[in-house]
Amino acid sequence: MKTKSSVVCFLAALLTFAVCVAPSAAAEQSDLWVSYRGGDGPGNGKRVVLVSGDEEYRSEEALPQLGKILARRHGFDCTVLFAIDPKTGEINPDVNNNIPGLEQLKDADLMVLFTRMRNLPDDQMKHVVDYVESGRPIVAMRTSTHAFQLKNSAYQKYTWNHKEWSGGFGRQVLGETWINHHGGHGRESTRGIVAPEAKDHPILRGIADGDIWGPSDVYGVRLPLPGDSQPLVLGAVLAGMKIDDKPVNDKKNDPMMPVAWTKSYKGESGETARIFNTTMGASQDLVAEGSRRMLVNACYWALGMEDKIPEKSDVTIVGEFQPRPFKFGGAAKGVKPSDHALDE
Repeated sequence: MKTKSSVVCFLAALLTFAVCVAPSAAAEQSDLWVSYRGGDGPGNGKRVVLVSGDEEYRSEEALPQLGKILARRHGFDCTVLFAIDPKTGEINPDVNNNIPGLEQLKDADLMVLFTRMRNLPDDQMKHVVDYVESGRPIVAMRTSTHAFQLKNSAYQKYTWNHKEWSGGFGRQVLGETWINHHGGHGRESTRGIVAPEAKDHPILRGIADGDIWGPSDVYGVRLPLPGDSQPLVLGAVLAGMKIDDKPVNDKKNDPMMPVAWTKSYKGESGETARIFNTTMGASQDLVAEGSRRMLVNACYWALGMEDKIPEKSDVTIVGEFQPRPFKFGGAAKGVKPSDHALDE
């Protein structure tokens, strides 16, 4: 029969084991994403979850840098999620059915989305759908127009080419799905031109014609954009891949396609979200200061904080940022989320 002292010793040992194991389990789980604690700034107390996962345009590089800027320069708490190879724990955008940490959207004030044709399992996709249908704001980038390609899913209608919910998530929520490459892919870059009727929009504060530039090409969209969509930036197709190249002299710029716009989306909750979408946003696009400023300002606007956008928001690069060229198969190998961490 066990004595009282032996029982006490057993319970103490059990408690010690639990204390030792629980933190290591939590640390192992948090290794699947990276977080940046916000400091002083207008964004203090607001939580942004940035969801990456595309095979071509290096969202796994763009979103950590954007998250660092939002946290260090503006005070937002940011968490960046990645496509993760479950066998290695490494970032691998070719794994299209696994983005750990999506449950963190439950407490997010803003989702920044940059995915391409993800086939997420229902238990992960549910967190995205719950967020979207809650009527909370979204800032979406580049291939998010065709963010999902779901197979045998309870959320099939979110697929980019869904017929009944025409155009799926891209068309219905963001304003457009995948149409085509309007500019020459890999040979004609994009210069952002402020839409005349939007020159006073708070997202464009501190941004002039030509400040927004990227080597990624202009995507085609159907005009006019649906509902209350408001084009903010038009994409001039350039004759080359340098920021000072001249626009092509052909019908591609007549009319110019919108490359950034706002709209609203009423979720199943009955709440109406502010939506910002840009078909720019490849990691190389963020080399241009104007491209970064547009995205930062868009986060403020989406959260209803447009009165806090300064005349020229600070978008200074945080840490080292040398984005890789966009291409399929071009992701860095052997990178883990922790490699994107910042010293506190």
